[in-house]
Amino acid sequence: MTDRHVLITGGAGYIGSMLTSELLRANYRVTVLDSLLFGGEGIVPFLHHPNFHFVKADVTENRAVRDAIKRDWQKPDTVIHLAAIVGFPACQSVGKQVAWRYNVEATKTVYGQASDLGVERIVFASTYSNYGLSEDGKPVTEESSLNPQSLYAETKIASEEFLLTQKESACVPLLFRFVTLYGVSPRTRFDLIVNQFVLQAFTRRSLIIYQRGYSRSFVHIRDVVRGVMMGIEADKEKVRGQVFNLGAENGNYSKNDIAQLVLRRMPETVVEYKDLTFGGDIRDITVSFEKIKRVLGFDTTLNVDDGVREVLFALKSGLIRNPTDDRYRNAQFIVQ
Repeated sequence: MTDRHVLITGGAGYIGSMLTSELLRANYRVTVLDSLLFGGEGIVPFLHHPNFHFVKADVTENRAVRDAIKRDWQKPDTVIHLAAIVGFPACQSVGKQVAWRYNVEATKTVYGQASDLGVERIVFASTYSNYGLSEDGKPVTEESSLNPQSLYAETKIASEEFLLTQKESACVPLLFRFVTLYGVSPRTRFDLIVNQFVLQAFTRRSLIIYQRGYSRSFVHIRDVVRGVMMGIEADKEKVRGQVFNLGAENGNYSKNDIAQLVLRRMPETVVEYKDLTFGGDIRDITVSFEKIKRVLGFDTTLNVDDGVREVLFALKSGLIRNPTDDRYRNAQFIVQ
């Protein structure tokens, strides 16, 4: 048995289930704490793994992290805090009070328990939504001003601000600002642009595209997991209080670009463009990933076309069935 132990809040989710798989493969002990709001199918294969432990709990509970520790296991070296109400539509749906409770107060609660347990570092999943719209059109860096366009981004910024006040503490905070994800995981999501476009083209043979000129940065979920693992394995002082944009060089695509990749594999798809504008969480930016490459040596291995091919194969082959079930999404079934 390994003496490396990681606790993941939200570990049954899109990122968490994939991360759990890779950590177990790397011979870590993994404790997953999750309320199973979207089910637990993604972690079922790990239940009999000797290095895996699962606890159903809500991260807002004052003793959730403490009580999740298996008695015959050592305390975690690292806590990876993924649990949150994710995305602009979900936060708008539940309202500010609930969003703040789960995305900000829960972060403070998890950090407090981790610190009290003597955990060495906490990894926080944040978002490039924090940048909002770029003021000068130049690529945003970790030093760029934050300009939140949504309640979701506001909650993530508030959590970041709290954690960065703890950077001199024994429990070291490490923050990743993820760009838009895509790809298949043990708990795949279909409320993400690339995955949803493939699903719509496959099931309806049509795509309706809003805000086609807007450009976003994208990254495959496997690359995200690799980046997080590099962060937890890096020297503690190297990442103390650091913020990293996590995404792909040359990973900027417009919705029209993605539609063209889908059409290359499903040319019978009919594309319709509409000029409807959604409020909130508008992102039309290019992101710099120079820092994560320089400090951690991180680079991506997959591109959006790889993701389109992978998701389409999962649907065609029946690896993913009934993809419109609620367990495959985090919020309203629409891409903003």
